[in-house]
Amino acid sequence: MDAKRELLSLLSTDAREDVDDIARQLDTDPDTVERLLTELESEGPVRGYQAVIDWDSTDTNHVAAHVELNVELDRDTGYEEIADRIARFPAVESLRLVSGDYDFAVKVTGDSMQDVSQFISEQVAPLPAVTQTVTHFVMETYKEAGIDFGDRDGDDRLSVSP
Repeated sequence: MDAKRELLSLLSTDAREDVDDIARQLDTDPDTVERLLTELESEGPVRGYQAVIDWDSTDTNHVAAHVELNVELDRDTGYEEIADRIARFPAVESLRLVSGDYDFAVKVTGDSMQDVSQFISEQVAPLPAVTQTVTHFVMETYKEAGIDFGDRDGDDRLSVSP
Protein backbone atom coordinates (compact mmCIF):
# COMPACT_ATOMS: atom_id res chain seq x y z
CA MET A 1 0.00 0.00 0.00
CA ASP A 2 1.41 3.45 -0.85
CA ALA A 3 1.99 6.13 1.80
CA LYS A 4 -0.90 8.37 0.70
CA ARG A 5 -3.38 5.49 0.81
CA GLU A 6 -2.14 4.43 4.24
CA LEU A 7 -2.42 8.03 5.46
CA LEU A 8 -5.98 8.30 4.14
CA SER A 9 -6.87 5.09 5.93
CA LEU A 10 -5.46 6.41 9.21
CA LEU A 11 -7.27 9.75 8.80
CA SER A 12 -10.58 8.01 8.16
CA THR A 13 -10.20 6.24 11.51
CA ASP A 14 -9.03 9.27 13.55
CA ALA A 15 -8.36 12.62 11.87
CA ARG A 16 -7.19 14.16 15.16
CA GLU A 17 -4.24 11.84 15.54
CA ASP A 18 -0.93 13.61 16.13
CA VAL A 19 1.43 13.93 13.15
CA ASP A 20 4.23 12.27 15.14
CA ASP A 21 1.97 9.27 15.91
CA ILE A 22 0.96 8.99 12.26
CA ALA A 23 4.62 9.14 11.21
CA ARG A 24 5.44 6.26 13.58
CA GLN A 25 2.56 4.16 12.19
CA LEU A 26 3.67 4.85 8.62
CA ASP A 27 7.32 4.28 9.49
CA THR A 28 8.31 7.70 8.18
CA ASP A 29 9.17 11.14 9.54
CA PRO A 30 6.71 13.90 10.59
CA ASP A 31 7.87 16.21 7.76
CA THR A 32 6.86 13.59 5.19
CA VAL A 33 3.44 13.22 6.85
CA GLU A 34 2.97 17.02 6.80
CA ARG A 35 3.93 17.12 3.10
CA LEU A 36 1.56 14.25 2.26
CA LEU A 37 -1.27 15.92 4.20
CA THR A 38 -0.73 19.18 2.33
CA GLU A 39 -0.75 17.33 -1.01
CA LEU A 40 -3.90 15.37 -0.13
CA GLU A 41 -5.69 18.54 0.93
CA SER A 42 -4.63 20.56 -2.13
CA GLU A 43 -5.20 17.74 -4.65
CA GLY A 44 -8.72 17.08 -3.35
CA PRO A 45 -8.92 13.65 -1.68
CA VAL A 46 -9.09 15.24 1.79
CA ARG A 47 -12.03 17.66 1.67
CA GLY A 48 -12.29 18.46 5.36
CA TYR A 49 -12.27 17.16 8.90
CA GLN A 50 -15.39 16.58 11.00
CA ALA A 51 -16.39 15.30 14.39
CA VAL A 52 -18.80 12.36 14.57
CA ILE A 53 -21.61 13.63 16.81
CA ASP A 54 -24.13 11.54 18.72
CA TRP A 55 -26.96 14.09 18.57
CA ASP A 56 -29.16 11.95 20.81
CA SER A 57 -26.76 12.49 23.70
CA THR A 58 -27.05 16.30 23.42
CA ASP A 59 -29.77 18.75 24.43
CA THR A 60 -29.95 19.99 20.85
CA ASN A 61 -32.94 19.40 18.58
CA HIS A 62 -31.65 17.54 15.56
CA VAL A 63 -33.50 15.42 13.02
CA ALA A 64 -31.99 13.53 10.09
CA ALA A 65 -33.75 11.97 7.15
CA HIS A 66 -32.67 9.95 4.15
CA VAL A 67 -34.56 11.01 1.06
CA GLU A 68 -34.90 9.03 -2.15
CA LEU A 69 -35.20 11.27 -5.20
CA ASN A 70 -36.30 10.26 -8.66
CA VAL A 71 -35.60 12.70 -11.45
CA GLU A 72 -36.33 12.97 -15.13
CA LEU A 73 -33.53 14.15 -17.37
CA ASP A 74 -34.02 16.15 -20.55
CA ARG A 75 -31.70 17.32 -23.32
CA ASP A 76 -30.54 20.35 -21.37
CA THR A 77 -30.42 18.92 -17.85
CA GLY A 78 -28.17 16.13 -16.59
CA TYR A 79 -27.46 14.62 -13.20
CA GLU A 80 -24.64 17.11 -12.53
CA GLU A 81 -26.93 20.13 -12.96
CA ILE A 82 -29.58 18.64 -10.68
CA ALA A 83 -26.98 17.69 -8.07
CA ASP A 84 -25.41 21.18 -8.17
CA ARG A 85 -28.78 22.76 -7.46
CA ILE A 86 -29.72 20.40 -4.62
CA ALA A 87 -26.26 20.48 -3.01
CA ARG A 88 -26.51 24.26 -2.50
CA PHE A 89 -29.15 23.88 0.22
CA PRO A 90 -27.62 24.05 3.73
CA ALA A 91 -30.05 21.36 4.96
CA VAL A 92 -28.49 18.85 2.54
CA GLU A 93 -25.76 17.04 4.43
CA SER A 94 -24.89 14.52 1.72
CA LEU A 95 -26.01 13.86 -1.83
CA ARG A 96 -25.19 10.80 -3.91
CA LEU A 97 -26.17 9.52 -7.32
CA VAL A 98 -27.05 5.87 -6.76
CA SER A 99 -28.06 2.80 -8.73
CA GLY A 100 -31.32 1.02 -8.11
CA ASP A 101 -34.93 2.10 -7.73
CA TYR A 102 -34.21 5.81 -7.35
CA ASP A 103 -31.63 8.28 -8.66
CA PHE A 104 -30.32 10.31 -5.71
CA ALA A 105 -29.83 9.49 -2.03
CA VAL A 106 -29.97 12.68 0.03
CA LYS A 107 -29.28 13.05 3.75
CA VAL A 108 -31.16 16.06 5.11
CA THR A 109 -30.97 17.53 8.61
CA GLY A 110 -33.09 20.03 10.50
CA ASP A 111 -34.35 20.99 13.94
CA SER A 112 -37.59 19.01 13.64
CA MET A 113 -39.46 16.55 11.43
CA GLN A 114 -41.63 19.47 10.35
CA ASP A 115 -38.54 21.46 9.25
CA VAL A 116 -37.27 18.55 7.18
CA SER A 117 -40.70 17.80 5.69
CA GLN A 118 -41.24 21.45 4.83
CA PHE A 119 -37.81 21.68 3.22
CA ILE A 120 -38.46 18.63 1.04
CA SER A 121 -41.99 19.70 0.04
CA GLU A 122 -41.20 23.37 -0.58
CA GLN A 123 -37.62 23.35 -1.86
CA VAL A 124 -36.77 19.96 -3.35
CA ALA A 125 -40.02 18.42 -4.64
CA PRO A 126 -40.94 21.50 -6.75
CA LEU A 127 -37.66 21.38 -8.71
CA PRO A 128 -38.58 20.77 -12.37
CA ALA A 129 -36.51 17.58 -12.75
CA VAL A 130 -37.74 15.94 -9.52
CA THR A 131 -40.52 13.44 -10.18
CA GLN A 132 -40.76 11.71 -6.78
CA THR A 133 -39.45 11.98 -3.24
CA VAL A 134 -39.60 9.39 -0.46
CA THR A 135 -38.47 10.55 2.99
CA HIS A 136 -37.21 8.15 5.67
CA PHE A 137 -36.71 9.79 9.05
CA VAL A 138 -33.84 8.46 11.16
CA MET A 139 -35.34 7.18 14.41
CA GLU A 140 -32.15 5.90 16.07
CA THR A 141 -28.49 5.90 15.08
CA TYR A 142 -26.45 2.87 16.07
CA LYS A 143 -23.31 3.54 14.07
CA GLU A 144 -22.03 6.56 12.13
CA ALA A 145 -18.81 6.92 10.14
CA GLY A 146 -17.49 3.69 11.64
CA ILE A 147 -18.19 4.80 15.21
CA ASP A 148 -20.49 2.52 17.27
CA PHE A 149 -23.15 4.48 19.21
CA GLY A 150 -24.37 1.44 21.14
CA ASP A 151 -24.45 0.98 24.91
CA ARG A 152 -25.89 4.44 25.63
CA ASP A 153 -27.33 3.47 28.98
CA GLY A 154 -24.42 1.32 30.11
CA ASP A 155 -26.75 -1.61 30.83
CA ASP A 156 -25.48 -4.53 28.75
CA ARG A 157 -27.56 -7.23 30.46
CA LEU A 158 -29.60 -9.52 28.25
CA SER A 159 -33.36 -9.54 28.63
CA VAL A 160 -34.79 -12.56 30.43
CA SER A 161 -38.27 -13.76 29.59
CA PRO A 162 -40.24 -16.15 31.78
